[in-house]
Amino acid sequence: MPTRRRAVLAATAAALALPAATAARAQQPSAPWPSRPVRVVVPYPPGGSTDVLARAVAQRMQEVIAGSTFVVENRPGGAAVVGTQAVAQAAPDGYTLALGNNQTHAANVAMVRGLPYDPIADFAPIGRMASVHHALVVPASSPARTLRDLAARGKGGGQLSYASSGVGSASHVIAESFVRREGLTATHVPYRGGAQATTDTVSGVVDFFVSTWPQVVALVKDGRLRCLGIGAPQRLADLPEVPTFAEAGAEYMAVDAWFGLWAPARTPPEVIERLSATLLQVLAEPEIVARLGQLGFSPAPMAAGPFAAFQRDEVRRWQELVELTGIRLE
Repeated sequence: MPTRRRAVLAATAAALALPAATAARAQQPSAPWPSRPVRVVVPYPPGGSTDVLARAVAQRMQEVIAGSTFVVENRPGGAAVVGTQAVAQAAPDGYTLALGNNQTHAANVAMVRGLPYDPIADFAPIGRMASVHHALVVPASSPARTLRDLAARGKGGGQLSYASSGVGSASHVIAESFVRREGLTATHVPYRGGAQATTDTVSGVVDFFVSTWPQVVALVKDGRLRCLGIGAPQRLADLPEVPTFAEAGAEYMAVDAWFGLWAPARTPPEVIERLSATLLQVLAEPEIVARLGQLGFSPAPMAAGPFAAFQRDEVRRWQELVELTGIRLE
């Protein structure tokens, strides 16, 4: 009996101690952020505009936040849904971020039926980062010297083909708006990201590609691609021979791409504030401004609050563009 009684008392004491231990652990402060690597998920393959921007900015944020490590992780697939959804479902602890754009956090709402995440409700905006112009490029061997030349080839029985960085991407939507407004006959050739689409445009596999400017600027300067129009408000100082879309008679194609950083919803406000402040600091540095300019980006920093309002407006804008083109993703 004494032995049994001691066992019962020990078990009772352990049971009573369990809630107290749990409460004690709950009251212990968690390790200060960041205490482990921060993943920056890019929902596109390596080499595209979003990936290039992510690596340039993440590296500098790592240097600014003492003791931090920022790791860029490419998770392409499903019109950028796969990687973006992964962040929406990640723990809201500041260790998984989404570097997305107008597709992931605006256009997909209208284009993707049954979108498995809400780009507003499921994310906490950290800040807008940059914007880029879109440009229409053709192979250097193309007979088209102007946008009108290209359009003429797609009329009267002619047939064109055009690349995009994926079904439902901005490059697809803008190119399709050109095709529909001009009454062209054209075949869409989608790729998984802009890198391969660019390669096949250089090779002449397709007739044209509406790309982000950073993706093609070096190839245009090298003469391997010809740019027939760019969505800038005025001609670029280093390429004055390239007309704007407005000058080329296609002002409706002047739709900029924009890029931002998000965390999962319910991420601690103090982490969001620190990330946002660091992002804005980095984007204001002359070296980063120059670096992004060389890559074809225009820094467009915006704090978390204004960025949230901007994103809501962009959701409405892309709904209108999608209605025009009729592009939907099942």
